[in-house]
Parts: sequence; structure tokens; C-alpha cells
Amino acid sequence: MAKDLSSKCKKCRRAGEKLFLKGERCNTPKCAMVKRNYPPGFHGSKGRRRITGYGMQLNEKQKAKRQYNLLEKQFRLTFDKARKKSGDAGENFLQLLEMRIDNAIYRAGLASSRSQARQLVNHGHFTVNGEKVTIPSYILKSGDLVSVKKTKKDSKFHKSMLDVLQKKEIPGWMNFDKTKNIVKILHKPGMDMIKPNFQIRQIIEYYSK
Repeated sequence: MAKDLSSKCKKCRRAGEKLFLKGERCNTPKCAMVKRNYPPGFHGSKGRRRITGYGMQLNEKQKAKRQYNLLEKQFRLTFDKARKKSGDAGENFLQLLEMRIDNAIYRAGLASSRSQARQLVNHGHFTVNGEKVTIPSYILKSGDLVSVKKTKKDSKFHKSMLDVLQKKEIPGWMNFDKTKNIVKILHKPGMDMIKPNFQIRQIIEYYSK
């Protein structure tokens, strides 16, 4: 499986804002956006250059792609799938990204970042409706039950994440039963629930050229 091994902190600095790619570290003074709030590279400290319309579209696309921890091919295939569905292409696209199992696990607070959630899924830590799933791009459906595998529930990692869950706000399109350690997908998230920090219309225009 292809992976993007480039620096996560440089991605945030290039975007000009926190993308929360490193989990809790992003909320500490160690965050690169706190220490070096300028673009990476030799000339980065001189400030940000003026960008064109195309450059803005590219930036928004890169920002979304990096946040959801996808490579270009997978991101584009997801967009093409959304465009073929009936309804608003932008909303369809965001729903497909949000309903990925790795994203749902991150949103529920069972992982501190999407990259960590992706690794946990790859290693077989979760089941969907009782069946083990090891594919991070697996698309969940309304009514699906996502739970930590029985053999993994008592691990130090998952016990520590339960403490983090006390502070995390769970999205309205899912419900987390803390007593049973089960996430239930209630319905597809609407645009008002996702609240992306990137402009989805710019991404649609980028891929429509």
C-alpha cells in the first residue's frame, strides 16, 4: 500500500493553518504552526506569495487531501465516484470522505489522528457489524456498528483513548456507546455537520477543468 511519508508539519505550514495531522501534539506549543508560522523552504520566512485563481483551487484540494490522509489517485477516484451519484457533487464527495472507516474512527475519538486510525484499521483493531475490516477506505452505511475487536479492547492504547473521549465532541451523525465501546452510524452527515475548513467548490472547479 502506497504511503505519503513526507513531513506532516510541513503540510500544515504550506497550507498556512493547522490541519491537525499529528493529533494532540497540534494543540501544544510544540506545534510547527506555533514555532514556525511560515511556509517551509529557504524563502519561506519572507512571507507568502500572492496566488492565482488556479493556485487557490490547488491549495484547497491539497488541504482536503492531506487532512483526509489520501494520495492523489485515491482522492480523485473518490471525487469521480461522488460526481456520478445523483445530488450535489460537493456534498456527495464530503460524505464519502467522512463515511470512510478510518475517518469515522478518528471522529469518534478512538484514534488521535486519521493516520493513526488508518494504521489501527490495517492492523485489524476494528470490526463492522461483527466482521473484521482491514481496509481504511471501507465506506460505512447508516446502521453500521463499529467496535474495537474483543482481543484488542483491554490493550493499554484503547484504555488510554477512552480517557481522551471524555473531552472529545462526537459528531451528530454517529453515536458512541462508551459502556460497550461501540460506534453506531446513525445517518450520512450533512454539510452543516461536517463544516469543512476548505472550500469544496474550489475543489470541484479544480477537477472540472
